[in-house]
Amino acid sequence: MIVPPFTAIPKVSELLTQTQNVKVGAQNMHWERKGAFTGEVSPAMLRELFVRYVVLGHSERRAMFGETDEIVNRKVRAAHEEMLRPILCIGETLAQREKGEVEKVLEAQLRGSLANVEPKELHETVIAYEPVWAIGTGKTATSAQAQEAHAFIRKTLVRNV
Repeated sequence: MIVPPFTAIPKVSELLTQTQNVKVGAQNMHWERKGAFTGEVSPAMLRELFVRYVVLGHSERRAMFGETDEIVNRKVRAAHEEMLRPILCIGETLAQREKGEVEKVLEAQLRGSLANVEPKELHETVIAYEPVWAIGTGKTATSAQAQEAHAFIRKTLVRNV
């Protein structure tokens, strides 16, 4: 999958027309199908561009644009309504990790971002563990840290969401 900037989606899609193994995704979208939302890209617009995946809840969107779990949830549900596969990003900051709040943060993000998502839709949602503390810092999550987070996410999804 390739997730280019919005302006490059048409060209990337064109270049991939002969390739069935590589899908095109979008970096974000608005939750409304239509309306006066200047500068926003709707799920319907993404479908017109033959986008199949959309990244939602990315840490930069949460931190810089104030996107809450409720907003991410609206986007996840809108993506499903338009037959897009959401890639839900969840992850903790360094401060949260150091306080031992990793599981608390991940569970809250999962519950809030996936509220009222039907089981079939949940099955079609990609969950991306994104340790915020590892973005642009030169630090990386160890395989053990990533596996712990993945195991907790799977357990939480089965148990609660």
